[in-house]
Amino acid sequence: MTPRTDFRNRPPEEVRVVVFGATGYIGRFVVKELLQRRYQVVAFARDRSGIGGKQTRDVVTADFPGALVRFGDVTDPASIAAEAFDQPADVVVSCLASRTGGRKDAWAIDHQATLNTYREGRRAGAAHYVLLSAICVQKPLLEFQKAKLAFEAELQADGEMTYSIVRPTAFFKSLGGQVESCRKGGPYVMFGGGELASCKPISEVDLARFMADCISDADKINQVLPIGGPGPALSAKQQGEMLFRALDRKPRMLSVPIALMDGPIALLQGLSNLFPALQDTAEFGRIGRYYAAESMLVWDEGRQCYDADATPSYGEDTLEQFFKRVVRDGMAGQDLGDAALF
Repeated sequence: MTPRTDFRNRPPEEVRVVVFGATGYIGRFVVKELLQRRYQVVAFARDRSGIGGKQTRDVVTADFPGALVRFGDVTDPASIAAEAFDQPADVVVSCLASRTGGRKDAWAIDHQATLNTYREGRRAGAAHYVLLSAICVQKPLLEFQKAKLAFEAELQADGEMTYSIVRPTAFFKSLGGQVESCRKGGPYVMFGGGELASCKPISEVDLARFMADCISDADKINQVLPIGGPGPALSAKQQGEMLFRALDRKPRMLSVPIALMDGPIALLQGLSNLFPALQDTAEFGRIGRYYAAESMLVWDEGRQCYDADATPSYGEDTLEQFFKRVVRDGMAGQDLGDAALF
């Protein structure tokens, strides 16, 4: 089908946007933001979605009033074609992400399933693809990063469908894993004195707004878009100090040498060569080390360093506000899920 390239000239009510990963941490907010902007939204979900498959069809449908909720399997192109693209579409938004970051899962979801949504969307006339990627793909040492980059390359090679590749820094929830342990009196655990890695965390609401902007803003067409939240970059140490201020307690920090992770990871890697079932366990160790040592900021290839000033800021929600909120209300709605390790 010929791409429906005139969608930016039509009112939102006449623009059909299909969202994959609609029940995920970010996807849920993207669907609601698009509905608020009055787009025709198709929210595509699994039969049993959410962490541990707890959400039924009825729960998902009730969560998205105003959207056309469809159910299917992103690993099956026929399912996508029949359920998500039974009518012509204008824009595809993918918030898909592997649940664990394991090797098989990464290539099945971050690459192949996402590729399925792109190909079927193109057949349905979609002219623009908005991809939720990750800023960490700049230094691809992990399988899920390589899988994401492989899809990005195929998307960018398309001469007709335009794209917006959104690479956010850390999410608030990924920095909230120690809230409860610190509330109960435990220390804030960090590596290398808490100065190894920094980020400009962005809230789910602000990121959803930015992704919705990618549909209408001409300056976001055919662009790779790193994006962080408001304010300066924060080191792990600064994040811990911020958490204890929210708790109204004196900081209790525990710094662990990053080298302590290297031995177990090397052992697991060696064992995985003999026992393939351990490959994902070794990969999870590498993921943990990566996030402990690498900043979630724009990487300056020429200077071989991360650049906080070059990392764009967007939105209004701050990490300090988030910590105050979860200290008061708890972590409801911020479930870390299968990816809690990192």
